[in-house]
Amino acid sequence: MAAISGISIALVATVTHAQDKRGPVTNLPLPRYVSMKANEGNVRRGPSLTHRIDWVFKRRDMPLQITAEHGHWRKVQDRDGAGGWVHYALLSGARTVLIERDMMPVHARADDNAPVTAHFELGVVARLGSCSAEWCRISAGGYRGWASKENLWGVAPEEVRD
Repeated sequence: MAAISGISIALVATVTHAQDKRGPVTNLPLPRYVSMKANEGNVRRGPSLTHRIDWVFKRRDMPLQITAEHGHWRKVQDRDGAGGWVHYALLSGARTVLIERDMMPVHARADDNAPVTAHFELGVVARLGSCSAEWCRISAGGYRGWASKENLWGVAPEEVRD
């Protein structure tokens, strides 16, 4: 019984530690979401200018997830898991999300029965506002409203924002 308790405590400690992971440079949580500040940014194999460029992100405001930090470099990935190392100057703390459902309804309130103010196409990048447990306020193209969090990439499922 004591061995099982020890395993349970170790498992809980591991899960808690994983949730509390912080970047060694910024002391901000990892992983976390940011967006592309620049119109394009080189994605490198490693955290320096000497590393080969694997590809170039070419979408301003695209949401990205930071998974690691090293000096002035951030390891990022996009919605499809593609990524690498990007210089921190190319990133912004301004939050955006990627719409994951075609013709996703955007509501006047955080309620499925609220009037629909717009429909956003699959792949639209929208600004992220406040979020409850299930809904986020978003805006794009002059339209704004509330969307179900399950249709958005760039916000954590448990994330609540004021």
